[in-house]
Amino acid sequence: MTVPAPRARRRPSVPGRVLPLLLVAALLAPVALLFAQTHRLTGDDRDLAVRERLGVQYLRALGPVTDALVDAQSAAVNGRPVSREALTAAVEKATSVDSAVGDELRSHERWAGLRAKLEALPDRGLTDPQAAFVAYGEVTDLLLALHRKVRESSGLIRDPQSDSFFLQDGIGADLPEAMVAAGRLADLTALAAQRPAGERLKTSSELAALRVAALAPATDLVADLRAAVDNSESTDLGSNVLTPLDTYQRSVEALAALSAPTGKSGTGIGPSQVAAARLNAQSAATQLQPIILDQLDGLLTERIDRLDRDRWLAVGAAALAGLLVCVLAGLLVAAFLRARRRAAEEQRDDSGPLPDGWQPPAEPRQLQPAGTGRGGEPERWGPFDAAR
Repeated sequence: MTVPAPRARRRPSVPGRVLPLLLVAALLAPVALLFAQTHRLTGDDRDLAVRERLGVQYLRALGPVTDALVDAQSAAVNGRPVSREALTAAVEKATSVDSAVGDELRSHERWAGLRAKLEALPDRGLTDPQAAFVAYGEVTDLLLALHRKVRESSGLIRDPQSDSFFLQDGIGADLPEAMVAAGRLADLTALAAQRPAGERLKTSSELAALRVAALAPATDLVADLRAAVDNSESTDLGSNVLTPLDTYQRSVEALAALSAPTGKSGTGIGPSQVAAARLNAQSAATQLQPIILDQLDGLLTERIDRLDRDRWLAVGAAALAGLLVCVLAGLLVAAFLRARRRAAEEQRDDSGPLPDGWQPPAEPRQLQPAGTGRGGEPERWGPFDAAR
């Protein structure tokens, strides 16, 4: 009878154990890398958009300061009493905004210097109108420098989207420069009538330079806003911006026509007409300013919301991928445990009784020599053996 050989215990090989774990890691590593990269990029873009909104808030507060300062300059140069109510209210509001967001935009020092200059301006026009023109010119230069600082520190100047970039360039650079230059042009036109004839040539060159300085940023503002409308996916931008923009453009064209020199000497500009045209242009700019700021802030808010949705989608995708990897890992672990349990059972079967109750045979019986037998059998058969 054939003795069945014991079955050998099957042990999984080392590569067979490690390979499933490597597959799980290979699936998990790229998912984690993509999630980390997406989270970092969307986080950077969101932080930039949040800082840009702080810049929009600051520019909104600087708008009334610009309006009030240009009006105060005109009153001082023309010898009229300077109304401090509008300028004081605008300065207080800008101070509260600087206190709230100045740390993030690093504007405290510049605003403190500008505020000191604003508060030092006299309530009444100076005896010398030319001195008033120079004094207010220094303050408006500081104000324009603060506009540039806010755009740089908030990141508005580095905005990645075309529509919002053109809007911030128009509201943060072109519009305040155009308003300040238009005020200077009107004030210098009033001063030109008081200057002696020997300074006529110098006055004409200064007026020509200021005319270019006033019209160039106004033209750039119109170009920026039209480019923003053309490059924007928002349907509200064009309808909200173009109508007040047309009004502003017409007022600037009127200012350009009235400030153009006439006559052989290149003068002949009417100060009162230029002053009226400046007021119309400033009024149109005042109406246009909040509209641009609202549109810019709306675009930034939509971008933040979109980035938040992208981040949540990335988190959800990473969570789903992690869940699938955990399920796969659980299946692999369960398969490994079943294999170990099966191997243990096979080992117990190999060490127990053999199948069918088979037992090994007893020790074989030895043959006995003739004449010997069990009990008395040899003696009984002895005579028969002898007769034979």
